[in-house]
This record gives sequence, structure tokens and C-alpha cells, in this order.
Amino acid sequence: MDATIAGSSSERCVRMLRRIVELLVAENSRLQEPHVGLLDDVLVRLIARIAPATLVELSTALADLRAAPRTTLRRLASCADAAIAVPVLRQSPALSPRDLMEIAASSSESHLLAIADRREIENALTDVLLQRGSSKVCLALIGNPAAGFSEVGYSILIGKAEQDDEITKALALRPGTPDMVIRALLSASPRAATVTNTDARPSAFSGATTSSEMPVTVNRPWDAEYAAARPEIVSLNRAGKLNDSTVNRFAIRSETANLYTALSVLSGAPVEVVELVMAESDCEGLVMACRASRLNWQTTLAILNNRGPRPSFGERERAQELFEKLHLSTSQWSVRWGEISASADHCTAKSRARR
Repeated sequence: MDATIAGSSSERCVRMLRRIVELLVAENSRLQEPHVGLLDDVLVRLIARIAPATLVELSTALADLRAAPRTTLRRLASCADAAIAVPVLRQSPALSPRDLMEIAASSSESHLLAIADRREIENALTDVLLQRGSSKVCLALIGNPAAGFSEVGYSILIGKAEQDDEITKALALRPGTPDMVIRALLSASPRAATVTNTDARPSAFSGATTSSEMPVTVNRPWDAEYAAARPEIVSLNRAGKLNDSTVNRFAIRSETANLYTALSVLSGAPVEVVELVMAESDCEGLVMACRASRLNWQTTLAILNNRGPRPSFGERERAQELFEKLHLSTSQWSVRWGEISASADHCTAKSRARR
């Protein structure tokens, strides 16, 4: 066989390869392992004579086969050329977890991303991918419902999340993430937001247009206003009347102290947290606070529309998508995340000027 292949032209080798592939595909359900093994031996010898473009075709053709030439598949999956390796890495059920772990331990990010997209990923393989992969690989795994995570894997993600908010958000929103992992993820303080006081009577909303990338400047209610608002809000809550209709009215009428106190009471978070999420440059923290407060989307939208510059159509769509994805428990943990932040800044908050 070696002599025959060595004496054949490249064109003849390609024809031989394609005939074997046609046979493997057409008869896959009937081929026995010894037969596949014989074809595998021939393919391994042929691929050394085949141009990369044809190897991409071969990889794509073999990727879905269950009765597959394993040695050939391992060669293709280990190829440094990602265009050749990716189809097999992403789809082939014939590659064992050990094969995939060995490849993941020494391959490029493109290879890792392909493995991260597989229909089934064991915990041990996930650990290797997380250890070697970039944030993009981590996010791909989090977004793949088929990926399993061990305690080691969750620990790696928690460590990476400290430097990457997208990992924190994605893992917090992933169904099935254990509560203890959510707690650890959200124990880091969110980025500080800008909250200011002015000499004029405070209003919840600034009339100026600001960039969506800049913190929203909000005028914080004074202690006296909070003190006046709280008894009424607590009374409404005890009577079961602190509901969407009431909070919506606070937002539309710019009743800042009432609105902030209502969100604090409903979510269980300190009012300092409400101030922080109101002033964040994006709306994610505020959406989470509203979700934790058991408010509906229309009330949440009223708060978003009246806290400052109205969000764009795209921003509203993203906010609604986040609102609908959030599980109540995740929202509550997210507000506690803000609570930890408020505790860290408690001394600073106490020393701020008051009217």
C-alpha cells in the first residue's frame, strides 16, 4: 500500500481519498469496525499527500460519522491549521474525551473554541479549556448548555470573572449555576457610579443628554427627604399597596425619594445601592434591582425612561431581554452584590455633604 500511494500522483491520491470517503458516508451504518480500520489505514497514508484545501473537505465529510476512522480523525483534529481541525473538533462523536483533552492542552484558541462548541463536554475537558482559554473560550463554554463544570472549573471562572464583567454576567445568567457560585461571583464590588448632590432641590433626573458610555448624573435625595418618605413607603408595603402602579407613579412624577426608598424596601437592598445602580452608565444593575423588587417590565421601563436621558431603542431591547432572562433568585443575589459594594463604601457615604 505504501509503495502504491508513494508512486501515485497527487490527483490520483485525491481520487482515492474521495472514493473512500464516499464509501464511509454511504455505508456508515453497515460498516463493521475492522472494515473502518482498514479504510483508516489507507486514509492516514493518503493525507500526507493531500493539499490543505482537500483536507478541509475531508474533515467536514468525516465530522458527523459515528463509524469513523479514528486515527485519521485524530490527525485532522490535531492539525495546526484550524480550518482543517475545527470541523472534526466541533462535531465528531468519534473523538474520545482523552483525545480532546490532549489536543486542548497544546492547541490554539480557534481549536479551543471549536471544542467549546461541542454537543457534549465532560467536566475534566471543561477544566482544561478554562485553564488554557481566553475570556472568549470561557464565554463560549458558559453559553453552551452541554458543557459541564466541576468545582475546579467554577473556581477558575470565579477567578477570571474578577477581571471580566462579561464572564460574571454570563455565568450569573446561566441556568443551573449553583447559588454558592453566584455568591462568590457577586462578592466583588461593581464599578463605582457617579452620584451627586446639588444646591437646587434634588430631582431624580438630569435633563442633559449624556453618552451611554458615561455615568448618569443623578441628584441624590437628602436625608430629610428619605426620612419623610420612608414611613409612608413602609406603610404602603405592609398594606400590600407598594406595587407596580405605585412605583410607576413615583417614576413618572419624579418623586425621587419615594422611588429610591420603594426600590430599597422591595429589593431588600440599602438605598445606597439604589443610588449606585441609578447612576451606572448602563442599565443592567437597575434592571436587576427592578427584577429583584418583583416589578414588571412596564414599571422597569418607566424608571429607565425617567432617570435621565431616555435609553435608545437598542438599549431598551437589550434591557428587556435581560429582564426576561433574569431568574428572581439571580436578581436578588445581584442586588446583594450591590449591598456588599455599599458596605465597602459606607464610610464614604456617611461623610458626604448633606443639606
